[in-house]
Amino acid sequence: MVTFSSIYNSSVGKKFVVGLTGLFLCSFLVVHLVGNFQLFKNDNGVAFDAYSHFMSTNPVIRTVEIVLVVGFLLHMFTSAYLWFKNREARPVKYKVNAAGENSTLASRTMFVTGSIVFIFLVIHLRTFFVPTRFGGEEKMYELVKTAFQNPLYDLFYIVAIGLLGFHLRHGFQSAFQTFGIKHKKYTPYIEAASAIFWLLIPLGYISMPVYFYLNPF
Repeated sequence: MVTFSSIYNSSVGKKFVVGLTGLFLCSFLVVHLVGNFQLFKNDNGVAFDAYSHFMSTNPVIRTVEIVLVVGFLLHMFTSAYLWFKNREARPVKYKVNAAGENSTLASRTMFVTGSIVFIFLVIHLRTFFVPTRFGGEEKMYELVKTAFQNPLYDLFYIVAIGLLGFHLRHGFQSAFQTFGIKHKKYTPYIEAASAIFWLLIPLGYISMPVYFYLNPF
């Protein structure tokens, strides 16, 4: 009988899990960004606070949050495991193997960019999620406005989102390669969809700190 455990214990299975969870997290980025666009409404945060309250109290959303956390942890730990295993299997340095001729910079720095994004996520949750979910803070809009009027936080946020885009540039297309969807007929469509996630979505997130920093009202 084929089980998740038996699939996951294989190298191919782990790559499949990384690809599947990666695409799932990409879908979250889209949903989260669409919701955060409520920040741009000229209503002093009323719509965004209502949206935030709904997201934190709706039982369906709370269940999805658990799935999201599990998916993120699976993606992170499985990716790290595969990276270390690849390092063990290839003791010769990239320089000797002419890495620049055999792989892209995005693919070679996946572990580094992923690690920085993880650090960003921890800080991001500490800044917004923890105060509203556990600290009794009800005005999420005020938290966002205060955070994004800090130039140091803005700089960190923009750099981290930029690295996330760089991470997704390789990761999105790599997922489809793992699934066996690599054909010249589909490649242009995959590359076009990839640009949405590594370019347009990050630009959408970056627009928020820029907006609040330039409009300190």
